[in-house]
Amino acid sequence: MTTNEHAVSETAAHAAHEVRVVYSRLRRRLRETYDRADLTPSQTSVLSRLDKDGEASVVDLAAAEGVRHQSVASTVGALVERGLAGRRRDPEDGRRQLVYVTDSGHAFLEERRSAGESWLARALDEQCTEEERQVLLAATAVLERIVNS
Repeated sequence: MTTNEHAVSETAAHAAHEVRVVYSRLRRRLRETYDRADLTPSQTSVLSRLDKDGEASVVDLAAAEGVRHQSVASTVGALVERGLAGRRRDPEDGRRQLVYVTDSGHAFLEERRSAGESWLARALDEQCTEEERQVLLAATAVLERIVNS
């Protein structure tokens, strides 16, 4: 056993498995609520990262995404072509360009998020009791605590 490994309870291992499986299924289902032909997963990831973290260079995006510079450059090109992202010169280094989300890009992301949340809210309202929804709220608080630890 390495120093990073330690025994965990059977319930912890089972819960970890179930959360991972359900999370994956939920993500797929949420993606189905909007037109998947809109953007590739890579384009969505880069646009979402820019939306969350702010403008960045292609080199920085490649490092954050864990992919090659050329792959991100191609992805950014497609986003710029669609008007969802833009480029501007870095004020600190004029040789570098920074990529940012345009107003159209923000609107696009918001529309997608809204569609997913609307579907999920309807499903929770139709298929769950108030008590079950309260359990989900408590569980998400626990998951948030784990994520932030």
